[in-house]
Amino acid sequence: MDDVRSLTGTHIDILREIGNIGAGNAATALSLLLNKKIEMSVPRVQIATFAEMMELIGGPEQVVACVYLRIEGEAPGNMFFVLPPEQAERFVRRMIGDDSFSFQDGADELGCSALQELGNILTGSYLSALADFTQLALHPSVPALAIDMLGAVLSFGLLELSRAGDYAILIDTAIYDERRPNESIDGHFFLLPDPESFSTIFRALGVSGG
Repeated sequence: MDDVRSLTGTHIDILREIGNIGAGNAATALSLLLNKKIEMSVPRVQIATFAEMMELIGGPEQVVACVYLRIEGEAPGNMFFVLPPEQAERFVRRMIGDDSFSFQDGADELGCSALQELGNILTGSYLSALADFTQLALHPSVPALAIDMLGAVLSFGLLELSRAGDYAILIDTAIYDERRPNESIDGHFFLLPDPESFSTIFRALGVSGG
């Protein structure tokens, strides 16, 4: 795809459908894990530049909890699930049943394990939905968890920024507990395809890259 800015509403609708299917699969897995009904929604899907992606989360110095993995195969790229610290704490509190939990007390093993599991489920669900839609062979690396400033997390995850494309697919994700339907846990899922992978993905979906 020579110019990602030429993406149309059709492209975004397809990405939204992939996001909705991934969210549905993740909600089912989280419900089983937590033994209670979990719902998920996808409030927003968009294409963002790397700089816009950083600003959407609060800038490179914003501290975040992030699960990262590398995708290899027919459409290589990088995948991130990012939560602001307060949202990460809210999820851990619900998962371990301790309303006093805080990462300010240190990133303890239990809290990190809970976040790692959330990230594994979400990234796995979204990647599976993308692979099913495109019928492409996509192979994830083992996900890694980091709690650090956003700029440091992304730089470490990408290793060489030259491997990343200039654009990311953003899928906002809201997680709801049936017992607290008005208190969502809001995170951001980013897929940063390598430069050639945008074209590969949309060709596989049967739509032109413009």
